[in-house]
Amino acid sequence: MKILVIRTSAMGDVALTVPVLAGFKEQHPGNEVILLTKKSFNPFFSSIGDLILFNPDFSERHKGIFGILKLFRDIRSRHDPDIILDLHDVIRSKLLRCIFRIAGKKVYVIDKGRSEKRALITGKKKTFLKHATERYSDVFAEAGFNVVPAAGRFFKPPKQSDDEAEALIQKDILNIGVAPFAMHKLKMWPEEYMTELLQLIATRHDCRIFIFGGREDSARAGLIQSKVPGCIIVSGKYSMETELALMKRLNLMIAMDSSNMHMAALAGARVVSIWGGTDPMAGFGPWMQPDNYAIRIPVEELDCRPCTIYGKGTSRRGLECMKRLTPDIVYSRIVKLGII
Repeated sequence: MKILVIRTSAMGDVALTVPVLAGFKEQHPGNEVILLTKKSFNPFFSSIGDLILFNPDFSERHKGIFGILKLFRDIRSRHDPDIILDLHDVIRSKLLRCIFRIAGKKVYVIDKGRSEKRALITGKKKTFLKHATERYSDVFAEAGFNVVPAAGRFFKPPKQSDDEAEALIQKDILNIGVAPFAMHKLKMWPEEYMTELLQLIATRHDCRIFIFGGREDSARAGLIQSKVPGCIIVSGKYSMETELALMKRLNLMIAMDSSNMHMAALAGARVVSIWGGTDPMAGFGPWMQPDNYAIRIPVEELDCRPCTIYGKGTSRRGLECMKRLTPDIVYSRIVKLGII
């Protein structure tokens, strides 16, 4: 059977499809999977054999309503899928699946649990919701394929990227990654806190620290580097393949609720994550990481948490959830966990 899976963004959400697609390929061999996703995310799927990647061009050929029609025609002419699994459920995917449905194809759509998430952030029900990987698996189950998401390390970077990453690692010391940035303010720990934490680590442990982020974060990464001697900036300097290869070699990643958090977890690194307005209980925690690796103010102490699912909006208490998490608290937790 030919199965079209749709998930084009955001980066962290696309990364979380990896355990599900890997599990599906292992548990249901003989089925052809076509993944519709952005080209920049292709490195995430390097460890999944026989996965067909279809990269849309939303800037030109597949732009707008008529572009979606062209996208339908392009997919059908090249692959002609039997069923459609929409793991995204946004306007583009709604339009595309509607056209496939009109063409007689069976369509299955993710249940994002919007009402549950709304209850979580309004304070009516503070409980752990389904993880994103479970919601993806549910779509496969509805289509008749029970899938247990795969565990373990993912990503198989090319040799050149592996060699680049290996050259950056220093043997016999701790190699620590840090992803201090996030897309939205409610996910951001104060940068002066992160700087102080890294200073604590650098003065008390023999280590090399790598700063991860997007190209747009290079200037801010430079400010942290100037205050923490020996840091190496990764953001904007290496390919995604090399970044993933480096993450596989880290002893520890310290990250905000961000795509780098998910990437490091899927690469097999131990990930200590720092949470403010968002919370892992919403279903977006790092894959296969212990809950006590997620550092946040308990909801019993600050009942406005979480106040957002994706990090958008404003904090009515001035990001008290982040300000209470001092560098000393985070450092002490890391030491207590025995990670460094």
